[in-house]
Amino acid sequence: MEMLSWEMLLFLIVVGFLAAFVDSVVGGGGLITVPALLFTGLPPALVLGTNKLSGTMCSLTSTASFMLSGKINFKLAAGLFPLSLIGSILGALLVHQIPSEFLKPLVVLLLVAVTAYTLLKKNWGAASTYKGLTARSKGWLIAGAFVIGFYDGFFGPGTGSFLIFLFLLLGFDFVGASANSKVLNLASNLGALATFFVLDSVSLTYGLPMGIAMIGGALVGTRFAIRKGASFVKPLFVAMTIILIGKQIWNLWVS
Repeated sequence: MEMLSWEMLLFLIVVGFLAAFVDSVVGGGGLITVPALLFTGLPPALVLGTNKLSGTMCSLTSTASFMLSGKINFKLAAGLFPLSLIGSILGALLVHQIPSEFLKPLVVLLLVAVTAYTLLKKNWGAASTYKGLTARSKGWLIAGAFVIGFYDGFFGPGTGSFLIFLFLLLGFDFVGASANSKVLNLASNLGALATFFVLDSVSLTYGLPMGIAMIGGALVGTRFAIRKGASFVKPLFVAMTIILIGKQIWNLWVS
């Protein structure tokens, strides 16, 4: 591996920590890490795979931290894990065959709908009302885990928001929804990362330092979320989703 300058190493550490703090709670860390990796001069072909490496280290830490706190419904999340994993592998393989740009307008519309629904239901997610799965909700959850996993491997922006929204619809509070979404996000990250490794699209030189910093950011972020509860997670969720909408609209405008 090539050696990084101290300036570059410090840049990756600071960016990784800040991105992981946000991502561990509500997702959206890629809004920070992808532009940062592009800024380093890393070839675009390596950016997505390298981002998946650091993102996987972050989501693994977040999942472990939430699990130790008892916020994860292990039976439910474990059952959905392979669906998200397989979906992301298929998505990552497909993105090397066809461009994903056509998804941009649809993603903006879906994110706007998620944000509007969350804001209109003022007490939504303040307390858990989850009492188990019905046959119908189980079907939607299975489909959602696979489709969002596929989407994460194929395109990616907004994955955290969509996963949290999925668990909110089941009746979880914001902290529980965030915690359980991390398990599926870990699955989709692992699937996509494995595919990118096979395709030789990962830079360990840049990804490992950023990923190690993201472990620290994820530990701090998850503990902060658990301590502060829904009153902290919901505003951050809405804020990051709005920022993500703005970023996707900007991408459509300049493309």
